[in-house]
Amino acid sequence: MAVHQAQSWFHRFGLGLLELAVYTRTQAQDPELAKLAAGAGFCYIAGGDPGLVAKVLRESPVGDAIIAAWRHGAVVAGSSAGAMALCSETLVRQSFPGHTQRRALPGLGVVPHAAVLPHHDTFGQKWYPSARAALPDTVLVGIDERTSALWEAGLWRCLGAGGVTVYVPGAAAVRVETGPIEGIPQPAVTD
Repeated sequence: MAVHQAQSWFHRFGLGLLELAVYTRTQAQDPELAKLAAGAGFCYIAGGDPGLVAKVLRESPVGDAIIAAWRHGAVVAGSSAGAMALCSETLVRQSFPGHTQRRALPGLGVVPHAAVLPHHDTFGQKWYPSARAALPDTVLVGIDERTSALWEAGLWRCLGAGGVTVYVPGAAAVRVETGPIEGIPQPAVTD
């Protein structure tokens, strides 16, 4: 369903999406899928289970190919768990059935020293206390639904219907509803 929604959404902008069926570590090791990812001009990582997305792609040929494609000019985007996976840390449930308590696992590291609190305007803001406890020295980025934090031309910008809230350790939270965003680390353009 996520693939169909993404194809429908991006079709509006004249983009066609081809699904790379990478749902397991075994699939993420596939050299043919890695070759497709390496040649992409646009890679979109859909949502789902934040721990699984990062675990499947981290240090795999497909994950490495996506990051290399980005470093060579491709666009990389993620929503929900996909956006979370792009950071150095991804937040997962601390325990079950806990819905708000989070702990950190390694992400893909495209955005260093950062973690995303997705769906910030609906439920992600409730994650903040446990996320801050788990990551006291990390920038936390709360992104509302239907909103993006876009890295372009050397700066982060907020686009969309909501806002982006940046929690820099030791500073007051800053919410931006449109335009430039301060405080989010610059993406790691090299290894």
